[in-house]
Amino acid sequence: MLSSEQKSSGESSEQSEKGMVNILLIEDSSPDVKLATKALVETNIPHRLHIARDGEEGLSFLQRKAPFETAPYPDLVLLDLNLPKVNGKEILGSIKTDERLLQIPVIIFSTSNADRDVLEVYRLHANCYIRKPKDFSGWVEVFQTLVKFWLRIAELPGGNS
Repeated sequence: MLSSEQKSSGESSEQSEKGMVNILLIEDSSPDVKLATKALVETNIPHRLHIARDGEEGLSFLQRKAPFETAPYPDLVLLDLNLPKVNGKEILGSIKTDERLLQIPVIIFSTSNADRDVLEVYRLHANCYIRKPKDFSGWVEVFQTLVKFWLRIAELPGGNS
């Protein structure tokens, strides 16, 4: 599990901690993790990015199982569908049936063009389905829009908005 942090310049520690958002990326593709990490930095939103490399690790983080007992609940989950150990649909189902987690927005990131995948994740109460962009500028555009909407515009229970 890798964790990275981006703070806007000129903020005091107190300000940055108060406005800091926790984002959980559950993704097994190293190139996609790198693209997502760089694209999130481009948003200039103070954040901590927590990365789970497979579905089992993602569930352990969300459910605060060892070794993640003190992990923060994320403000936003970015979830790939095709993951080793536990697939994205199973993780989504677990999130949306857990009282502690169900209010967290879950954004599905997938390369799948299958209509059945889109339909199934919305039936499981995904908040959004996005096909992974093909290039870095597409990743930046997607992340700027996602972060702006889900973490700055949308009013979420107990959120940072």
